[in-house]
Amino acid sequence: MLQTRTRRRAWIAGIVAAVVAFAGVALSAQYAHAQTTLRGAADALGIDIGVAVDVNKLQNDQTYRDIVATEFNSVTAENVMKMETLQPSKGQYNFGQADTLVAFAQQNGQSVYGHTLVWHSQSPDWVENESGQTLRQSMQDHITTVMDHFEGDVFAWDVVNEVVSDNNGQLRDSFWLQGLGESYITDAFEFARQADPNADLYMNDYSIDGINAKSDRYYELAQGLVNQGLLDGMGFQAHLILGQVPGNMEQNLQRFADLGLKVRITELDIRMDLPSSQQMFEQQAQDFERVVNICTNLADCSGVTVWGVRDSDSWVPDVFDGQGDPLLFNDDGSKKPAYDAVLNALGGDPDETTPPDDTTPPDETTPPADGDCTARIEVVNDWGSGWQANVSVTAGQAAVDGWTLTWDWPSGQSISSSWNADISTSGSTVTAGDVGWNAGVGAGQTREVFGFIGSGTSAEPSVTCQAG
Repeated sequence: MLQTRTRRRAWIAGIVAAVVAFAGVALSAQYAHAQTTLRGAADALGIDIGVAVDVNKLQNDQTYRDIVATEFNSVTAENVMKMETLQPSKGQYNFGQADTLVAFAQQNGQSVYGHTLVWHSQSPDWVENESGQTLRQSMQDHITTVMDHFEGDVFAWDVVNEVVSDNNGQLRDSFWLQGLGESYITDAFEFARQADPNADLYMNDYSIDGINAKSDRYYELAQGLVNQGLLDGMGFQAHLILGQVPGNMEQNLQRFADLGLKVRITELDIRMDLPSSQQMFEQQAQDFERVVNICTNLADCSGVTVWGVRDSDSWVPDVFDGQGDPLLFNDDGSKKPAYDAVLNALGGDPDETTPPDDTTPPDETTPPADGDCTARIEVVNDWGSGWQANVSVTAGQAAVDGWTLTWDWPSGQSISSSWNADISTSGSTVTAGDVGWNAGVGAGQTREVFGFIGSGTSAEPSVTCQAG
């Protein structure tokens, strides 16, 4: 099980300090620039770069899966952890799709952010028709059952979502407020704290990114909950419009951090009028970079989550007529200027490449035989106290549908963490197998299939690949 998040600023600071002490500032700078994925750069900073995930696309779209696994170290369920999905009928729970997401995250070394326990929207009809003590008990039962089920697997929860209206900071006139009064917010946090004392508990909403009447009301709510020891963080959705990042956004997030809270950008997208243009994409890149910089400038910002993978996956065109293209990847999965801007804000470098220790090109005169495969380990980062490697598989004249790799460490190396493979070791021998969704490699094609963090001196041992 994933417990609480293992990425910690103090841990990263210790590694950076050791690298600087051992090899000087130049080496640490070289390591920082060697981060060429969002995930790698965010891991180096000790923060989350997350994405909202559609489980159906995760199961059926290989391009989608590959991007989620490679580029992000945290995932949020776009829909499958909401009440209408988890408890469509009273007392009848359906965790299947949510469990699929958690399993994917565990296979890929990603944290899971829970969204959401109490919300006026996407709730089943049966709960909306309750009131009084019956409704309160249903809320407690739902929070307790869901958090018990995911305890240790979900590190944080949006306990209440969008409880303040857009009307001058008044509470939203939802069925929760009508049925229970204002106390339902505190009650929800009390139930959540009892259910999983180790999880971080958040409030979350849109249009509170700058200082305004709505964010002021959340500040008041946060003060009260903090005084009761019930609130750990504040989530700012940041569904923004091109060129309209609030000028006081950093100041606003800082005042919540000053309460002792973690702050998090939870649902970032930046929409534009269609048809879009290159100039608009460049402005979007500047806006994304500014938002991520705001997070990285704050010691208590736990991370940034973008609300979707590709532009075609976004909710925006269905809700805002004539607007769209709000995310980091084009419809075909290629990277937009906004991707490079976010990578830059995280300290990475999209133009940096680190050659492997052995720069001799692979022998292409003897390709794999029909139905066979070859594999290669390539060291892509080496920072002294550890190193990162990517592993690729090349198919022969027939496609590969499943692979098992075996190699022997030459000098006592080991794997401290990995993603996208089932790993087993016996002495110096390592065996790695696919995890299902990354089993296929097209005929004559090379595919990067998994990665790992190594201990000891960096190494690129010879690998045996068995297809099937």
